[in-house]
Amino acid sequence: MNKGKISNILRKSGLLYPFDKLRYRIERVKNKKANLKFKNDHQEVLLPPDYLIYESFQINYSNYYFGGKETAKSIFGHLAKHTNLKGKKVLDWGCGPGRLIRHMPDISRNQTSFYGTDYNKGSIDWCQKNIKNVNFNHNNIEAELPYEDEKFDAIYGFSIFTHLSEEMHFNWFNELKRILNPEGILLITTQGENFKPKMTEVERKKFDEGKLIVRGNVKEGHRTYSAFHPDPFLKLLFEGVEVLDKIVISPKNKNYIPQDMWILKKK
Repeated sequence: MNKGKISNILRKSGLLYPFDKLRYRIERVKNKKANLKFKNDHQEVLLPPDYLIYESFQINYSNYYFGGKETAKSIFGHLAKHTNLKGKKVLDWGCGPGRLIRHMPDISRNQTSFYGTDYNKGSIDWCQKNIKNVNFNHNNIEAELPYEDEKFDAIYGFSIFTHLSEEMHFNWFNELKRILNPEGILLITTQGENFKPKMTEVERKKFDEGKLIVRGNVKEGHRTYSAFHPDPFLKLLFEGVEVLDKIVISPKNKNYIPQDMWILKKK
C-alpha cells in the first residue's frame, strides 16, 4: 500500500491530524541534536516556535534558516529576470513564519519594499515581532486582502496553491491578479508530474485527465491539506496572465520532491 492510500485512509477516519502531531514529535526528537548545534553556533538567529517551523516546512533549524535563504535568493533572482525590483513593492503571499521573507530585504540590499501575509495568526504575530523592514498582514482563508488594486509589482507564493481547494484556487488567483499591477510578475509553485508516484491509481487517472487532485477532510490551508496540479487545469486557472516560464526540477532522491515553479505576467 503506497503512502497516498494510507493518507486517504487516515483522512477518512479522522486520524490524519493525530498522526501528523505524532510525526511532528518524532521529527522534533530526530532533529534535536542538530537543532541544538544550530542554536549554539548561531545564537544571533531568532527562531519561531518549533511547530510553526514544522507546519511551514520541516522541524530542522538549518533547513528553515539556510535553506530558506537559498530559496529566497532563487525566487528573487527569478523575479529580477523579468522585472526591475529596485524601488518596487513585492508581496510574499503565504509567508508563514518568515522562512523566505526574512532574508529578502538583505538580498535586495534594502532597495525593494516587502510585504508578507498569511492566514496563520501565530506566524504573523511572530513575524511582526521579530522581522524588520517588512510590512505584515494577517488574512483569512477567504480570498480577501486589505491591499488596493494594482498595489504590487511582484507577488510570490511558495507552496500555497498546494494547500487549497479547487474553488479557492480560482478565488485566490483572481485576488492576486487584482492587487498585481499591469505587467506585474507572479511566481507560484505547484505539485505537478513529479508527484505522480505519491498518488493512488485513481488519483493518477484523474490527474492524467487534467483534473485537479485535492486531498481534503482536514483544515484547508494546513500542511496536511494537499493539491496536485496537472497542466490542463493550470491552463484554465491562468486566465488573464501570460506564462513566461515553467521550471521543473527532477527529484534527486525520494525524500524531497521539487515543486514546479511558474513565472507569470499579468496582461
